Amino acid sequence: MKAVGLTRYLSITDPESLRDVDLLRPQPKEGDLLVRVEAISVNPVDTKIRRSKGPEHHEPLPRILGWDAAGVVEATGDEARLFQPGDEVYYSGSIGRPGCNSEYHLVDERIVAKKPASWSMAQSAALPLTAITAYEALFDRMGIAINGQSEGQVILIIGGAGGVGSTAIQIAKLANLRVVATASRAESESWCRRMGADAVIDHSQSMLPQLQQLGYPTVDYILNTSHTEQHWTAMAEAIKPQGHMCGIVDTTELVDLNALKPKSATFSWEFMFTRSLYQTKDMIEQHKLLTQIARWVDAGKIQSTLTESLSPINAANLRTAHAKIESGRMIGKFVLTGWHA
Repeated sequence: MKAVGLTRYLSITDPESLRDVDLLRPQPKEGDLLVRVEAISVNPVDTKIRRSKGPEHHEPLPRILGWDAAGVVEATGDEARLFQPGDEVYYSGSIGRPGCNSEYHLVDERIVAKKPASWSMAQSAALPLTAITAYEALFDRMGIAINGQSEGQVILIIGGAGGVGSTAIQIAKLANLRVVATASRAESESWCRRMGADAVIDHSQSMLPQLQQLGYPTVDYILNTSHTEQHWTAMAEAIKPQGHMCGIVDTTELVDLNALKPKSATFSWEFMFTRSLYQTKDMIEQHKLLTQIARWVDAGKIQSTLTESLSPINAANLRTAHAKIESGRMIGKFVLTGWHA
């Protein structure tokens, strides 16, 4: 089968950084699905892992990246019960297993759902990782009420135009929150408003005065999809006493947890791979939440965040997508479709 992989950890400008390879088609066992991949999307985690080791490191076998896919179930393992061959599905796979940048991919059925019926494979592939991250951050980590009982409370979403931010804005509005998103460019501000943000402020400027000007001396929740240490002081200032904050980007410097103590504020990490990586007892929750997201999509409550696409899926096009994400100017999601030109 066709796949795109790496054997060395190189700059994306190097044509050897991602290579077209041929691999044996895997076979599903136990609770796995074998999915015929029709579309993938590229996320910052792909680029981070591609740069995670030095160029001197050689993999004995091609390492396959990619953790967002939509496709068709080709076969199921003996213990799989949720799907049948022919089902159209979408998911974000496990970071502890080979990725989905391959024609056929094995994935545990507990983190898979039927794709939105009203969306294409490309639109569906853009959604899983960001939707899982946003959903878990809001409802599992910060304890926001999914049934609307948090109505009127305010959430600040730092980095609203990225993949996670775009989806989080929409999910937060479905929970009846007032959403203040951040953006630093005119086009990203416009995108945040299109996603449903009630207000947009500039995260390249001091955020607290901008929030105060909107009438929010503090906010109930903060989801930071950007550099944690860069915005830590501003978050500590802006969070409401007993409020909840959540981050998704590793810190590269120490942060002062004591800044949260006077407010008894909570900070949580969200890492959407935790359930699959540690095989937690509640892994099935990702199947359930993706199923809920698909219902919202088919009810017209979620907009697509797909903004750029290329075809076919190959090393050259994946290098283009990685380069765009590394530029820091990506709005929405980048998707690749099909394995043949």
